[in-house]
Amino acid sequence: MARSPVWASRSKTRGVVLDVIRAARTISRVELAAATGLTGATISEVVRELLGDGLVVETGRGAPTGGKPRTLVQLNPSARYGVGVQLERNACVIVVVDLAGHPVARTSFRGVSSMPPEQALPLVASRVDALLTTAAVEREKVLGVGLVSYGPQDRRAGVLLTPQPTDEWRDHPVAPHLAECLGLPVLLDNDAAAAAIGEYWMGAVDPSSTYGCIYMATGIGGGVVVAGEVYRGSTSNTAEIGHISMDVHGDECPCGNVGCLENYAGPSALVRQALETPGLARRLALDPDADDFLTEFARIAAAANAGDPEARALVERSARYLGHAAVTVAVLFDLDVIVLAGASFAVAGSIYQAVIQRELDRRLFARRAHSVRVVPSVNGSDAAAIGGAVLVLQSELTLGRGRPGIGARPVPVGAGEAP
Repeated sequence: MARSPVWASRSKTRGVVLDVIRAARTISRVELAAATGLTGATISEVVRELLGDGLVVETGRGAPTGGKPRTLVQLNPSARYGVGVQLERNACVIVVVDLAGHPVARTSFRGVSSMPPEQALPLVASRVDALLTTAAVEREKVLGVGLVSYGPQDRRAGVLLTPQPTDEWRDHPVAPHLAECLGLPVLLDNDAAAAAIGEYWMGAVDPSSTYGCIYMATGIGGGVVVAGEVYRGSTSNTAEIGHISMDVHGDECPCGNVGCLENYAGPSALVRQALETPGLARRLALDPDADDFLTEFARIAAAANAGDPEARALVERSARYLGHAAVTVAVLFDLDVIVLAGASFAVAGSIYQAVIQRELDRRLFARRAHSVRVVPSVNGSDAAAIGGAVLVLQSELTLGRGRPGIGARPVPVGAGEAP
């Protein structure tokens, strides 16, 4: 249903004000007017509405400035919630996040990859319901569910366009199916894009910056955020650095390209390389038949962190490949920061951070104009799941894309909507 121009404008104004309050943590109405460029009268009216909706609360007074101390406002974290669901090749992570972006509940379980979507998605829905009950979160305060997974995707239709974890998942309407099971709106997005926007919401990056996120779990993905919004491109399948070609003469990748980064630097590649190193494979008791690459990769990373020279050499080789890709993305988008997120970086992040930073410092085209910092995600291994929940909150509350009222269906960020 289309919205009137008046509602669209009003919703966006509310979103701007709410986002400034979120970023500032606590702020006065006068400071809000200065930060947004809106008039004092407009700020007063919008803040009054936000107070009435319970989205913000007054929280004492600021320091005296020569006149009457100004009343401060801040987000009311318990006013609304988002749920993030990350579907990985071997596991599912579910988080409940409050309006401030802080996780209030979490669960995870394995086995999703062995099930068809008709069986797996009802199971996911039952786990979401159980988690909300355990966390004592009122369902009417839940704005929706951010379902994040690998690409490519059709975000508008809520469909995965990849045969992962099995062929049965390709072209399955995962978002509509999960929404039907839950009775809640579901937004489908890329796990790397979700991880990237989660950093912004948590205040880990400068709100005006342009930054990239390299996401590594069982695979490698990427996202770019410009002034608080994910760069989408024509179909929102952007910055997929795992499928940047590192070797034009390399092996063909299932994606159709040749010599893809993921085939040289991803966790499955490192496990394969370690298995081809007999002494290392024996020392780490690697299982050649295992399909859980994250567990096997974690053994290699732990050995590298402990100083095993062969394990260290493999991880550093992977990191150099990722550094090459990071330079490419930084040149394309003129980035300020690159965030490393995902389960694989959570176990080997210090090695990757140092090597990628060294590659950027040495090879970046714009290095004399500005440096690019490499930093770990503030959300750790759950970055994608937390980011999925945050995308729901952002879509509904700060970008003015959702319809009025609690429980309205979020419109995917970047999809646009006619006024």
